[in-house]
Amino acid sequence: MASATEDPVLERYFKGHKAAITSLDLSPNGKQLATASWDTFLMLWNFKPHARAYRYVGHKDVVTSVQFSPHGNLLASASRDRTVRLWIPDKRGKFSEFKAHTAPVRSVDFSADGQFLATASEDKSIKVWSMYRQRFLYSLYRHTHWVRCAKFSPDGRLIVSCSEDKTIKIWDTTNKQCVNNFSDSVGFANFVDFNPSGTCIASAGSDQTVKVWDVRVNKLLQHYQVHSGGVNCISFHPSGNYLVTASSDGTLKILDLLEGRLIYTLQGHTGPVFTVSFSKGGELFASGGADTQVLLWRTNFDELHCKGLNKRNLKRLHFDSPPHLLDIYPRTPHPHEEKVETVETVSILEQRLTLTEDKLKDCLENQQKLFSAVQQKS
Repeated sequence: MASATEDPVLERYFKGHKAAITSLDLSPNGKQLATASWDTFLMLWNFKPHARAYRYVGHKDVVTSVQFSPHGNLLASASRDRTVRLWIPDKRGKFSEFKAHTAPVRSVDFSADGQFLATASEDKSIKVWSMYRQRFLYSLYRHTHWVRCAKFSPDGRLIVSCSEDKTIKIWDTTNKQCVNNFSDSVGFANFVDFNPSGTCIASAGSDQTVKVWDVRVNKLLQHYQVHSGGVNCISFHPSGNYLVTASSDGTLKILDLLEGRLIYTLQGHTGPVFTVSFSKGGELFASGGADTQVLLWRTNFDELHCKGLNKRNLKRLHFDSPPHLLDIYPRTPHPHEEKVETVETVSILEQRLTLTEDKLKDCLENQQKLFSAVQQKS
């Protein structure tokens, strides 16, 4: 039985948004948290004591998604105003605006090298953008209803997307073709993502389910029915051993993927929980929802178990190597049936934003140089 020191704990919480939290992401260095909301604002929270939180103003409608670039020097956001914006995450918050979608944009996702951005929209398309050149590259069309989410695989060779047409599709970024398809006869996926090794995908279902597939063999591996409301978001722990889920039933749940079971149910939000995300190191995770609060949790359980579990289960795991594209090909559809004692207050510095292309270009050029340096070293 787990002791108290192994359990996840609520570390602190943040209030500043005036409406529901739709999306959040922790910075690569673990020192900042970006949040998006129905109030049309982005907020950037600093974890240092008494540090200011910055409110970024610019979108004209609900902000649906936010994500840090891999190096942390850019912040991407999507909105119901049909635009995608790139922000420099500092107190001035300069931004650049991308327009190509013809309907609300539901998600943004950087490739692991930071060179590309994938966006998903209610115009039924996924679009891919070059970050270095700041331009639109290509669209992916096969969905027949709103696309809710699109994510790159860790190696950037694949994109997974989910739609209200009740399908999840896998795309080859080289030939721009749909190479695999998962369908469901009951609900649709609100959110989907690759596991850290890129061999599996997990989906958060409107039908209250969480499903995990092996994309190499088009096989459903795990099917969880642990929520009593629709599942809105999921996040893999960096080890790949755990999955945290956020649901409209007001709870977060942590699943042990090695054992195939629920290990924690966390209650802290009032009302639906719309978003959750682990930090890059896995020591923290954050959640947000309809109550306008952002909760920051310390993971704890992974510190004591993660190393031992990795060693003990190494032989039984078959998800070690990334999939080859030859393993992925179209097949027939696969139908499946606390209370907080103290309140931390932060001063809000509201930034009215203007477009400064020069600084953003400098930032993107620096990111390109960083990527080139990493490639040369490897």
